[in-house]
Amino acid sequence: MSAEVAPVRADEGMPWDKLEAWLIGVLPALKGPMQPLQFPGGSANLTYLMRFPEAPPNLQELVVRRPPLGPVAPGAHDMGREFKALRGLAPAFDRAPFAHAYCEDAGVIGAPFLVMERRTGVVIRKTIPEPLKLWPQVERRASFALVDAMADFHALDPEAIGLSSLGKPDGFVERQVQGWKKRWDRAKDRDIPLCEDVFERLAGTLPRPQAVSLVHNDLKLDNCQFDPANPDRVKSIFDWDMTTVGDPLIDLGTLLGYWADPGEAAAVSSSRVPNDGSFPTRKEITARYAERSAIDLSGIDWYEAFALWKTAVVIQQIYIRFKLGQTQDQRFAGMGERVVEQIELADQVLRRK
Repeated sequence: MSAEVAPVRADEGMPWDKLEAWLIGVLPALKGPMQPLQFPGGSANLTYLMRFPEAPPNLQELVVRRPPLGPVAPGAHDMGREFKALRGLAPAFDRAPFAHAYCEDAGVIGAPFLVMERRTGVVIRKTIPEPLKLWPQVERRASFALVDAMADFHALDPEAIGLSSLGKPDGFVERQVQGWKKRWDRAKDRDIPLCEDVFERLAGTLPRPQAVSLVHNDLKLDNCQFDPANPDRVKSIFDWDMTTVGDPLIDLGTLLGYWADPGEAAAVSSSRVPNDGSFPTRKEITARYAERSAIDLSGIDWYEAFALWKTAVVIQQIYIRFKLGQTQDQRFAGMGERVVEQIELADQVLRRK
């Protein structure tokens, strides 16, 4: 079994017979029996690998994604949005997996879900995977490859590929701030005055967008996949369920929020890169993006602070599901403490001189 997949967690099983019947109904070339496995690394949407050993080679492995168990914030974990984004991106951006089908009928497995192709490769998380270690300066090369992929994505014309309806650029940044504050209010289990303070400062200093592009909304190193034979180009980007149209610096700020400079304390977010000096600095990441765009990045601190604050809200949304017993995943047990630490990071960025 591949190291990236595992048996399905006990509390995250699905009615596999219904799913198998639905998949064979929409993809008639499939042939059972189906073998379900799970990608255990994610902390929000549930992602599964469905194996059909008797199917044609291109359909022997399918990826099924659905929202997390329990109540879902309005507009979050939108599998229909992800399906539309992937279908639009397919002919124009080969880092996006091909989406085979979408099911909006929650009666099949308990929630709407997306079916897409299986991409193979390696993902960089806390350490460099063995196949990539053969390359010199692989940390820098892969990091800059991610920035280049982001710039290529932002250069796409949403209108030309039929995705302009995914978002409304006017007022985008303000809606982001206000929307995430509403999510915080719904998910919080205690008052954190600094969270309110950071929100007020963000809302009071909204930047003026300089460009309009597609926005992934969660671009980070462990949402990317690399071909072990080529660390200089991202092979695949995942998690497209928050794709929209708006200010591209939201994506750059998100990436910076997941990045650590050498000498900084261990990252709060599990996706933040632990930098021992082998990875580029945040300044170098920003400079690389500046080379690929015509955007003034002098105000990028606001976007980084917003990303850190938003991630605190995301962590709180995950933690409250655990606290309410909506998931039994023990990885989430200590997330309550991380929320405060993440907000403190956002505060520190806003105080930079």
